[in-house]
Amino acid sequence: MAKVTGFLEIGRHDRGYEPAADRVRHFREFVIPMDRNAVSQQAARCMDCGIPFCHQGCPVNNVIPDWNDLVYRDDWRRASEVLHSTNNFPEFTGRICPAPCEEACTLNIDDNPVTIKTIECAIVDTAWEEGWIAPEPPEAKTGKRVAVVGSGPAGLACAQQLARAGHDVVVYEKNAKAGGLLRYGIPDFKMGKELIDRRVAQMEAEGVHFWTGCAVGVDVPAARLMEQFDAVVLAGGAEKGRDLPVPGREMKGIEYAMDYLPQQNRRVGKEPLGDVADILAGGKHVIVIGGGDTGSDCIGTAFRQGAVSVTQLEILPRPPEEPDKGATWPYWPLRLRTSSSQAEGAERDWSVATKSFSGKNGVVTALNAVRLDAALKEVPGSDFKLKADLVLLAMGFVHPVHEGMIQELGLALDARGNVQAGTDDYQTSIPALFSAGDMRRGQSLVVWAIREGRQCARAVDEFLMGATVLPR
Repeated sequence: MAKVTGFLEIGRHDRGYEPAADRVRHFREFVIPMDRNAVSQQAARCMDCGIPFCHQGCPVNNVIPDWNDLVYRDDWRRASEVLHSTNNFPEFTGRICPAPCEEACTLNIDDNPVTIKTIECAIVDTAWEEGWIAPEPPEAKTGKRVAVVGSGPAGLACAQQLARAGHDVVVYEKNAKAGGLLRYGIPDFKMGKELIDRRVAQMEAEGVHFWTGCAVGVDVPAARLMEQFDAVVLAGGAEKGRDLPVPGREMKGIEYAMDYLPQQNRRVGKEPLGDVADILAGGKHVIVIGGGDTGSDCIGTAFRQGAVSVTQLEILPRPPEEPDKGATWPYWPLRLRTSSSQAEGAERDWSVATKSFSGKNGVVTALNAVRLDAALKEVPGSDFKLKADLVLLAMGFVHPVHEGMIQELGLALDARGNVQAGTDDYQTSIPALFSAGDMRRGQSLVVWAIREGRQCARAVDEFLMGATVLPR
């Protein structure tokens, strides 16, 4: 694969960033792409490892060594075809996926994995630039109608696959534009929304219809979809945020991350905010509770809004900077990771539990916390206070919102409150009703959402037609 001795001759190099002082002044993407020659050199590092563990690490089953080899041999068009054979939207994953494939790379044993994510992104960006990506309408129509509820990565992938199989597909999206969390959760500086727009345009040319601004279970009864369509797919995501029930939680200035982030995305997209109050970090001391990707997105957004300071708190202990590769590889290791947003100046603190909030006239002014030991027990006498003008709760999501569609349908739920459906047929407790993505599996990665959307499409096609040629 690629150049047999490439990993010995060529060092790892990756995309760079605009300086932090420059990029915090705008909401545009700030990653500096590598030129094609440099990307080809990085692809040459893909070694003939015998067992490509990157396949095991990639939820969408990307055949990574194959397109690395094609990039090395300067066959970019064929590389794009191979990449798209397993992933409908590699420009999304090439920007926001945490790259578990690189953690599984054989060269990661000594911390020098192939820059798989960068190569993936370069392939698809090149394909768009060269005009190689075009609509793929079906040769024949089946006469079957499918409704997909939710236009995040799972819903989009499912809808595109079903449309290419010849079904008439209608996507229902409660927001003004399609994209789900990609549009209203991921900040524009991580992924520009024009990438979603051109994929939506491609899908419309393939026959997919988008009904935006239409919340199933509110604006249209879910039962009506069951009557009007041959199959219905629920791909609405897991949007119920984890709360922090401590004294003072009711004060103003304590907000869910997913009330905060979509507002800024709408400002950038020139969408009206509606009748909700502005949540802005300008001139404020901001506390972000939660150490994951959502918390990181809050940090970068707060800095761009002009926050005076941003502090991120995590209840778990500080992870090691270097994991024990002998014990973790090729699996995703627990290790200290610093995102581009965290590197813009955030203070980070671990083993911290929030005890309460203090305030004045019903508005938060401070967070009261205590330190924890390795067993997550409070350390006596370790109480401390942080100034807080805005607190953002970014502690993850517990399950999909039950009120509305799910309650109306009376769906069976799993022990965590997600919609119960199998990983083979993706069928829920109601015949002809399917579920995929975060709504089924719980909060997860964009690559898992795309995989589930594709697999669900295959299951739906087989359910409707008795057989399917869609890939699993």
